[in-house]
Amino acid sequence: MNYEISVYPEQIAIVRLYGELGHHETEKIRAQISKTIMQGHVTTLIWNLAGLQFMDSSGVGLILGRMRELSIVGGQILILNPSSTMQKIFQFSGLAPYMMQADEQAAISHIRGIVHG
Repeated sequence: MNYEISVYPEQIAIVRLYGELGHHETEKIRAQISKTIMQGHVTTLIWNLAGLQFMDSSGVGLILGRMRELSIVGGQILILNPSSTMQKIFQFSGLAPYMMQADEQAAISHIRGIVHG
């Protein structure tokens, strides 16, 4: 499992996940993202899942938990390019409204439109 976190202007961060996401990796990612949120550096997380082949329930918990943390600061999430299997899981988890099939630049433009529109 590999991941990258990039922070952009306007407190937007993109989390790129690759390979398979299990419990052990989830804890590392959670700690890093939560720290960034709590320090006030991020209010919007874009989860790019285009390179993710598998995610267990801990991955869903990772996204839902960060969503709760962001709600405290009026933040939001966007889930990019989940596989068809992950789309079904997110629909059952109540995350369907946050899914989008797009590249990162389109997602940032979409978020900026929401934030500034």
